[in-house]
Amino acid sequence: MCPDCEDFARTVLLLGQLALYAETTGADLDFVDIVSPSLAASLPQPPTSEDS
Repeated sequence: MCPDCEDFARTVLLLGQLALYAETTGADLDFVDIVSPSLAASLPQPPTSEDS
């Protein structure tokens, strides 16, 4: 897998895990509110078919 593809996939996975965590009982929503915009901002451009 190309490095950009790997970074994109990892970041999308982390965003998904953070969303699931936010729905759990007792989740620290302050943490979610702080981390989610930063994580989303770090999302690299989606890889193109030429990158793989």
